[in-house]
Amino acid sequence: MTVNNNIAEKKQAPSIVFENVSLTYDAIPLFDRLCLEIEGGRCTCILGPSGCGKSTLLKMISGSPDTPYQGQIVLGAAEKSATCAWMSQKDLLLPWLTVLENVLLGARLRGEVDDVLKEKAGSLLVEAGLDNYSSSLPAVLSGGMRQRVALLRTLMENRPVLLMDEPFSALDALTRLKLQNLSATMTRGKTVILVTHDPLEALRLGDTIIVLAGNPARVDTSLCPKGSAPRDANDEIFIRDYPVLLSRLLDAEKL
Repeated sequence: MTVNNNIAEKKQAPSIVFENVSLTYDAIPLFDRLCLEIEGGRCTCILGPSGCGKSTLLKMISGSPDTPYQGQIVLGAAEKSATCAWMSQKDLLLPWLTVLENVLLGARLRGEVDDVLKEKAGSLLVEAGLDNYSSSLPAVLSGGMRQRVALLRTLMENRPVLLMDEPFSALDALTRLKLQNLSATMTRGKTVILVTHDPLEALRLGDTIIVLAGNPARVDTSLCPKGSAPRDANDEIFIRDYPVLLSRLLDAEKL
């Protein structure tokens, strides 16, 4: 039954197609007629030098009004706001809501909160090691704890497309591995675009890895690691593909 559900979900998760997309920011051309297809139902990790447009790429997909672009970005649904869940580098927690209320924020705004969703959110807080803080306000949380809350809020949205900008960057190593596992499990069959600076994280989670480089940015290289995420640290892929990916990133820094 689980397999059938995953297959059905994958069919519903849209691909994302960039057709001659251009964007200039502060007179600097970030993208110039970019053509790119991101496959639906898979996790695509995006790496590249700071400032090359990785976060901007996510904003354009989300339909953010502060990234007006030329060209076309086509999703498999008409309303981007109803299709995409967005996790930015800033946690954007509402300071007057408790941790649990922040995790349930999307459902609350839609009038969908019920006992089932509350139980699911509570289970996720346990998974993330935040169950003792469910009634706390964000002000008492550390930066890493706030990021965990933001991640759970994004996962609770259960949208077909997830846009995630450095979702694990503020976490310690063990918590990062645990939440990578949780995210990979909960987003399986969805279209996930994950921006990261960590090539090991990309190899662990990505079905496709894209390296952006240059100014304006272009797709410098694309890898498709074998096997299913989350990959074990002992997987041979880390021995075989990590040096290749690291070399591509070093080359990208020079462009």
